[in-house]
Amino acid sequence: MKKNNLVKLLGIAFVVAILSTGIFYGLFVNKLSSSTGSGKTLVVAARPLKPGTVLQVADLKAIPWPVDQLPKGAYATADSVVGDTVFDSIGEDEPVMTSRLASSKTGGESGVPAGMRAVSVHVTDSTGVMALLRSGQRVDVQVVIGRGKGIDTEVRTALESLSVLSVNPQPEANSQGQNLPVVTLLAKPSDADILALADSGAAVRLTLRNPLDADSRTRAPLTITSVMRTSGSAKEKTDTVDVAKQ
Repeated sequence: MKKNNLVKLLGIAFVVAILSTGIFYGLFVNKLSSSTGSGKTLVVAARPLKPGTVLQVADLKAIPWPVDQLPKGAYATADSVVGDTVFDSIGEDEPVMTSRLASSKTGGESGVPAGMRAVSVHVTDSTGVMALLRSGQRVDVQVVIGRGKGIDTEVRTALESLSVLSVNPQPEANSQGQNLPVVTLLAKPSDADILALADSGAAVRLTLRNPLDADSRTRAPLTITSVMRTSGSAKEKTDTVDVAKQ
């Protein structure tokens, strides 16, 4: 009798074990399917890639990605990066990221497109504007000379609609010994020379542009004397008109 009971217990235990295994397997398979079934792919290096490598299809491969959203700066298809240049080594099977590549549109992490230059300038008298500046905004660059040197102060808008790459509000000493905040701007090579000259021998001010404003104007120099003379002439004309009316 005891032997029959033992056999029954073993049979029940065997059935429970089978059911438990089935339930566990079903849950595991469903979980695995849900985590790999997004249909997304992630582009990785098919081999070690050295700096200077111009990416070809054979250098890349796409692997399944378990969730809908890719990591920031990653790519879903190889076509997105073919023709770009590697400037920071990428290991085999390592994700290909924007920060490791340079193209005609972006310089990767440096943010400097081909044919452009990043130039840092020390900014004076623009405290309010500095508080508003962010990467990607556009500014005009004003150059001021003669201030405090016993000669007529002159200002001119030297460059217009330059993109801001970065803003460092912490003061740094410039070539004239002044501690001023630094702004890094994106400029054409010829404009980079103008910025370097202004930064080394004059005071640089920035004016913030509306991002939709693409207008430019004649950038003639302006002095305090000319402003006062113009203002005086305008006042004289107004006074003359008032007298004539009387």
